[in-house]
Amino acid sequence: MYKETKVLDVHGHVSVPAAARGYGFSLMASNTARRSPLSGGGRDGISEEQYRAAAQRHVTYMDERDVDVQIIGPRPYTQMGFMAPHLIPAWTEYTNDTIAQQCRMFPDRFVGAAMLPQDSDAPDTTHCLAEMDRCVNEFGFQAVYVGPDPKGLRTTPGMHEPYWYPLYAHCEELGIPIIIHGTNCQDPRHAPVPQNYQLGFMMEQFLANQLLSHTDVFKRFPGLRVVICHCGGALDRFIKTDGHLGQEDYSENLFYDTCAYDLIFLEAAIKQRGVNRMCYGSEAPGSGSAIRPETGRSGDYLIEEIEKFDFLTEEDRIDIFNRNPLKVFPGLAKL
Repeated sequence: MYKETKVLDVHGHVSVPAAARGYGFSLMASNTARRSPLSGGGRDGISEEQYRAAAQRHVTYMDERDVDVQIIGPRPYTQMGFMAPHLIPAWTEYTNDTIAQQCRMFPDRFVGAAMLPQDSDAPDTTHCLAEMDRCVNEFGFQAVYVGPDPKGLRTTPGMHEPYWYPLYAHCEELGIPIIIHGTNCQDPRHAPVPQNYQLGFMMEQFLANQLLSHTDVFKRFPGLRVVICHCGGALDRFIKTDGHLGQEDYSENLFYDTCAYDLIFLEAAIKQRGVNRMCYGSEAPGSGSAIRPETGRSGDYLIEEIEKFDFLTEEDRIDIFNRNPLKVFPGLAKL
């Protein structure tokens, strides 16, 4: 809670026992797809109690950081879009089953966002729609995760291209927002950098923002709502009237989350993007675990840090923590 107002966190990822990753390993090792263990595809050797314990640790972590409700999707670097195409649907099904299970275990704390079986080499995104429908209709998911380049090879069509139109149209039809988050990065130049997938996150999210800002996607799909994670990946260096920046007003379509732990960057992002386009996101638990020296607490204690930003009013903070997430994800109002 923030001053009697629910804190709605739009950036979270499913928590599972470590052994759950073994299913993905077995898919790739055997090069054989099989049904998700949680959808009747045999046993994975993990008990419901183990899944619940992982989810409970997640809830406890949120409680310590004053987060009331969190949208959870796949952990992006484990989406593994570089899998053989015939394996990706099985891994996607299992990942979404784990998200749905965590939401069922704590229905007042979590809302699901679907992983999609993205194949960069498919003619378009029509192949993603059946799994999206399953997650929305059977599980009540309220968003979908989209990786701009799931294989990490820079071979996926840009997010302004017709390849994406079937997904955009379906999301608009169902009123389901898109959460854009980078996934894997296979650029060999990045290999020396630890956790180099983070570079892929930044590059792909920033490029997606540029493509969506400069093209006619939101004219074609005026009801489409998109949140780009990590404040949009990177910030612009131009003044707002510069032609290097898109000049259309897409403030009802294109939003960003606050998931950045360097406070100089986060302050600049809120000022540059505008309070009206910022949704609270912390990825708690996730990449914000490093300790902030001045507080002795992990970086994902973001509410207390945003509260210190003296350029924000109390109304601004409530917009970021509650009203803006509700505007983008109206399904959150049910919790």
